[in-house]
Amino acid sequence: MTTHSPGPLNGPPPRAVTAAAAAPAAGPALSRRGRRTVLAVCCLSMFLVGLDTTIVNVGLPAIGAGLGMDTRGLEWTVDAYTLVLASLLISAGALADRFGRRRVFRLGLTLFGTASLLCAAAPSAGLLVAGRAVQGVGASMLSPVALAIVVNAMPDPRERAQAIGVWASVFGLSMAAGPVTGGALVEALGWRSVFWVNAPVVAVALLLSVFFVPESRAPRARRPDLPGQVLLALLVGAVVGALIEGPHLGWASPVVLGLYGLAAVSGAAFVRVASRRPEPLVDLALFRRPAFAGAVVGAVAVFTALSVALLLTTLYLQEARGWTPTAAGAATLPMALGATVCAPLSGRLTGRRGPRLPLALAGAFIAAGGLVLLVLPADTGVPALLVAYGLIGTGFGFANAPITNTAVSGLPPDRAGVAGAITSTARQLGSAVGIAVAGGLVASAAPAGLASASRPGWALVSACGALLSALAHTTARRARATRPAAVTGGDHPNGRA
Repeated sequence: MTTHSPGPLNGPPPRAVTAAAAAPAAGPALSRRGRRTVLAVCCLSMFLVGLDTTIVNVGLPAIGAGLGMDTRGLEWTVDAYTLVLASLLISAGALADRFGRRRVFRLGLTLFGTASLLCAAAPSAGLLVAGRAVQGVGASMLSPVALAIVVNAMPDPRERAQAIGVWASVFGLSMAAGPVTGGALVEALGWRSVFWVNAPVVAVALLLSVFFVPESRAPRARRPDLPGQVLLALLVGAVVGALIEGPHLGWASPVVLGLYGLAAVSGAAFVRVASRRPEPLVDLALFRRPAFAGAVVGAVAVFTALSVALLLTTLYLQEARGWTPTAAGAATLPMALGATVCAPLSGRLTGRRGPRLPLALAGAFIAAGGLVLLVLPADTGVPALLVAYGLIGTGFGFANAPITNTAVSGLPPDRAGVAGAITSTARQLGSAVGIAVAGGLVASAAPAGLASASRPGWALVSACGALLSALAHTTARRARATRPAAVTGGDHPNGRA
C-alpha cells in the first residue's frame, strides 16, 4: 500500500510519510530479484483476468452459431463474467487482507482454472453462461489480491509506481490482445479453445506462487459487510440487466421497469448501509477525496470505451464485412501495440511526474480514435480503421497506470486489497456497461446497417476520452484545494482514528 498522502492528479506524489505508514505490512523485505519475481507471478494472473474479459469477444459469432445464441445471449456470455467479477472484487480484497493474500490468490487461480474447463465443455448456452459466472468468482480473487501483493512487496514509492505501471501494462496488453488471440484460436481450433487455453497458464501460476509469492495480511483487517455485498451485487446486476434486456423487451416493459426499481432501491439501501456501518464494504467518505473519486470515474470511462470498441469492431468486421475471426482479431493489433508500448511509458511518467500528463494523453488519444470511427463510411479502407484502433489502444495504454496509482495512493496503508478492489470494480463495471450499451445499439441491426448503428457507440467512446481529459485537469485543481495532511497512523478517511 502507498505510504504518502493522496496527491493531486498533477505533479509528483508527495513524499511526507510517518514511520507507521512506511512500515511493511508483513514479512521481511524482499531482494530486488524477489520483488521482480513476485511482480512476474502476479502479472501472469492479471494476464488471465484481462484476457478472459476480451478474448471471448471475437469468438461470439462462432459461439452463437455453435450453441444457437442470439445477440442477447451473447451479451450475457460476456457480462456474466464481468458482472460477478465487479460485484465480488471488493469483498475478495478484504478477505485477502484478513485471511492471507497468497492463500486467497491461490484459491482464485484454482477456481478460475476449474471454471474455464467447465466453459470449454459446456453443451448449452445456459451452462456456458453459468461457467462464465463461476470464472468471475475466481477472477475476483486475483485482480485486487495481485495488486495488493505487488504493493506490499514494493516499499519504495517510486519503485511501486513503476511496478504498478508494469502491472497495468500486462493487464492492458491482455485486454487488448484478447481479440487477436481469440481470433487465431477460434479459426484454428474452434471457440472452445479460448477457454482450454487458460488451463496451462493457471497451472504455471499456481506452481510459481507456491515458491515465490510471500504471504501477507493487513495489520488490521476489516470485518465482512454481507449486507453491503448483497446490495452491491443487486445494484450492478440490475443496472447492467436493464441495459441488456431493454432493447429486446422494450424500455418500458414490466421486466425492465422492475430492474429500474431494483437498481434504485438497492442503490439507496447500499448508500444507507455504507453510511451507518463502522466498516462498510465501500467507505463513502473516500469519494470526497477528489483524486480518488476521479480515478474511479476514470476507470469506468476507460473500460466502457474499450468494451464498446472491441464489441462493435468484432461484429462489424465479421458480420458486415465478412472477415474471418483471425482477420478481425488481427485488425485490433494496433490496440494491443499501443497498449504494450505506452503502458510502461505511462508508468514511468506517473512515477516521475505524477498522473496528470499520462491521464490527459489517454483521454486525447481515446477521444481522437472515437471521432475517426464516428465519421468513417461503412466501406472505409483498412488503413483508416487501423489508425483509429491504434489511437484507442494508445489511449488505453496511457490510462491504467495513473488511474491505478492515484486510487491506491488515496487510501491508508493497511487497505491495499480494498484499494485494488475498488478500481478493479470500476473497470469491470465499465466493461459490463460497455458490452450492454454496444450490444443494445446493434441488437436489431442487419449486417448492412451495422456501421450506421454503431455510430452512437463511437460517439460514446469519444465522450469517454473527453471525460478523462477533463478529469486530468479539474480533479487536480480540486485535489490541491482539499489535499489532507500526510497519512499518519490515525488518519483514516472516515475521520475515525
